[in-house]
Amino acid sequence: MPINITMPALSPTMEEGNLSKWLVKEGDKVKSGDVIAEIETDKATMEVEAVDEGTVAKLVVPAGTEAVKVNALIAILAADGEDVSAAASSGGGAAPASKAEAAPAPKAEAAPAAKTAEPAPAAAPAPSAAAPASAGSGTGVGNGFSSPLARRLAKEAGLDISAVSGSGPHGRVIKADIEKAIASGGAKAAPAAAPQAAAAPAPALAKGPADDTVLKLFPEGSYELLPHDGMRKTIASRLTESSQTVPSYFISMDCEIDALLKLRGEINASAPVKKTEKGEVPAFKLSVNDFIIKAMALALRDVPMANASWTSTARVLHKNADVGVAVSIPDGLITPIVRKAETKTLSVISNEVKDLAKRARDKKLKPEEYQGGTTSVSNLGMFGVSNFTSIINLPQASIVSIGAGVEKPVVRGGKIEVGTVMTATFAFDHRVIDGALGAELASAFKRYIENPMAMLV
Repeated sequence: MPINITMPALSPTMEEGNLSKWLVKEGDKVKSGDVIAEIETDKATMEVEAVDEGTVAKLVVPAGTEAVKVNALIAILAADGEDVSAAASSGGGAAPASKAEAAPAPKAEAAPAAKTAEPAPAAAPAPSAAAPASAGSGTGVGNGFSSPLARRLAKEAGLDISAVSGSGPHGRVIKADIEKAIASGGAKAAPAAAPQAAAAPAPALAKGPADDTVLKLFPEGSYELLPHDGMRKTIASRLTESSQTVPSYFISMDCEIDALLKLRGEINASAPVKKTEKGEVPAFKLSVNDFIIKAMALALRDVPMANASWTSTARVLHKNADVGVAVSIPDGLITPIVRKAETKTLSVISNEVKDLAKRARDKKLKPEEYQGGTTSVSNLGMFGVSNFTSIINLPQASIVSIGAGVEKPVVRGGKIEVGTVMTATFAFDHRVIDGALGAELASAFKRYIENPMAMLV
């Protein structure tokens, strides 16, 4: 019987994606594990593998199609020994066939190391935690979500996948979890299918004037239209959601960075060298932003009540400081995350940020590398901006905006001297971080910036 291949959910919050490229054509034979397509989400391009073996009978959705809904039919496979033309004409339908869900857990396309290095205007809103889709939708079950292969194996074994604990990223139920459940007999038989609840819609943007009304304000021929891509729509949605729901307040701190600049120069000068195809290069090269990331992580460690997120029933107190770094990419913005930054050395942070930045620009980041986080850093100092404020990236409750280091008169030991001063402006979610707590966090950050040797011990 024909095997339906549907649009996979590449992350818990994905509702649609662009089918950017087919890597197979009608008549090609494929086997489990073959990469068959490239799917573009709002901020990454992912490869999709086949689960079943067979012959491509029909490519239902053409390459280049945008906004394909999750679980929509995109292709049909003819099983071994099945007539391809018959499969193409009889396959499909509203409900996937028994072997459907063919597009398995997507994997990020291989890409060279590298990532960020961008101070983005307003911190890129990290996708907020969305309500998981219903179990029947194939995108969200149990405490997380599941791969298409896991769902198929569970169905064939008569298991209730919602009763299986996932060990994959973000609690994703994977093949190994199903095999373990089958071996232990721990999962209950799947009940008969019940009507499915509609997936939770993405935050709706506030409606403005009708497009035609706006265009009438400008002479015809005096403009050109640049259609919104997935990333721009997501940025607009997340920023609107944050600005409409978060009661933000701001605190600014002037930090002297002369000691930091001196220490940075000394560390970079003593960096070991490594041999590459281009010759010998330093093993690392620290930036001021690397110190800022580390200082923010240590400040959150020292003020743990500020390392939190808001939910309607409880504050989520995080055990680690996962620091997002706003990175500018062509016509967009993304905030990849340095996980457990408080535990990492400056050299590790520096190389990790470079890797994340490059892969962000290549759209090769995995969803878990830019979703979540407990705070963010947005740095516009390289553009000469002295100070600015950023919009909080939900579900985070804080973000720090970094301005340029500027030479100013400072008082030291009763004398006026010239010092390099950097302004850090913090935005806090008042539901989570009250004014005194925010000031405590900002003060802890300032102490590390002005006494950078404390970051090395």
